[in-house]
Amino acid sequence: MMPSSAPIRTGLLAYGMSGKLFHAPFVATHPGFALHAVVERHEKRLAADYPGVRSYPSVAEFLADPALELVVVNTPSGLHFEQARQALLAGKHVLIEKPVAASAAEWQALGALAQQQGRHLLAYQNRRWDTDFGAVRRVVESGQLGSLIEAHFRYDRYKMALNAKPFKETPGPAVGLAYDLGPHLVDQAVSLFGRPLGVRKVQGHYRPGGRVDDFFSFHLRYPAGLNVWLTAGLLVAAPGPAYVLHGTQGSYQKGRTDPQEAQLLAGLRPTDPAYGHELPGSAGHLTLAGPDGGLSTQPDPAPTGNYLGLFDAVAQTIRHGQPYPVRAEQVAWQMEILEQPAEA
Repeated sequence: MMPSSAPIRTGLLAYGMSGKLFHAPFVATHPGFALHAVVERHEKRLAADYPGVRSYPSVAEFLADPALELVVVNTPSGLHFEQARQALLAGKHVLIEKPVAASAAEWQALGALAQQQGRHLLAYQNRRWDTDFGAVRRVVESGQLGSLIEAHFRYDRYKMALNAKPFKETPGPAVGLAYDLGPHLVDQAVSLFGRPLGVRKVQGHYRPGGRVDDFFSFHLRYPAGLNVWLTAGLLVAAPGPAYVLHGTQGSYQKGRTDPQEAQLLAGLRPTDPAYGHELPGSAGHLTLAGPDGGLSTQPDPAPTGNYLGLFDAVAQTIRHGQPYPVRAEQVAWQMEILEQPAEA
């Protein structure tokens, strides 16, 4: 057992875009972690960014490192379940990217194994720490909108060309847009509203030559008449608001304005003073009813976002036994929703 003050020696199963942008900068920056090792099967790019960090040519050699404590499973989705299982059997804690598995049953099996091994199994849901979603959460929790009636969450892009990575375009378990962007939207919904009473799902594929879904929409029904729609498409040339909420006392609209991915691509570090601040003109719009029934609209700037918050939570859970905010049952609900059969 490591001292509670010791950095968590962390390794990444891949050093592609995910490892380079969404994990390594935070693990290397956060005082609670030490970037210890990475798996690089082919190209060796790690040393240019993090000299001195170990690079292993295979998962087996990586997992055999006795100093390694936490494994980040950031490989293609079809590998998540088996690699997380291997890491747990090797006695490591696991932080697993979305989708955590192909089914709720697989997630529950990993949870049971983690309990047997005395290790933590944690889901990497970084979009809870987006600037735009931080604003949405603040508005919902404030109660300003009264009783919520509708919520619409969207994640839209325009990408006519098929993905150059074959595993993203080949039909199989946990493949397609619903398992790619769906986990972000579903996690945000269940974190705000809980487990739905019922789910309807529609999906389709519209890109020439496409064989996996590039459009989906979930309709989640909640108590007190709340209806939540979660939608994403790869052929949306003019995206509208990413978040629209309507309640008995007002409405709220917010664009997808989180700057973190673009900032990380530009080389900004998570500790830079400018990091996580959305651009001017990106504020949401809050429209509220006054006592006389009149409506007034005001800008609603977002709080600062920073994925370091996720790593704070991971460190608190592993070193101090604090509850992790992305609860295991919430991930199970997410998988149940993603597994819902699409309507014909």
